[in-house]
Amino acid sequence: MVTTLRIFLHVLGASVWVGGQIVLGALVPTLRGIGGDAPQRAARQFGRVAWPFYLLVVATGIWNLLKIDVGDQDTAFHATLGIKLLLVALSGVAAFVHQSTDSPAMRGATGAGGFAAGLGALYCGVLLVT
Repeated sequence: MVTTLRIFLHVLGASVWVGGQIVLGALVPTLRGIGGDAPQRAARQFGRVAWPFYLLVVATGIWNLLKIDVGDQDTAFHATLGIKLLLVALSGVAAFVHQSTDSPAMRGATGAGGFAAGLGALYCGVLLVT
């Protein structure tokens, strides 16, 4: 039961982090149409929800690793895990820069890069369990 809860929380965190980016990205044209600071307000509110779930992903990811003998895994597992960890970190750093910059070009690059890294991390996570 604890294993199921741990995995559920990890998938939930990834769902909110990556899925929320998909939803917010889809809403940006509508928010821009509303005018004013609607896109920025929505992004700030998303951040209030998304960051705790990012931390949940990291915490449950560590918990997941503590529950397996990483040393007994093959080279492909280690390579995939390394790539996943790098992508998780890149996704978080890109999101932080995205929300911290005033440069539209930097927001575009870090938004796209962070989203791509999040999707890649999600894919690597699936690879690790299949």
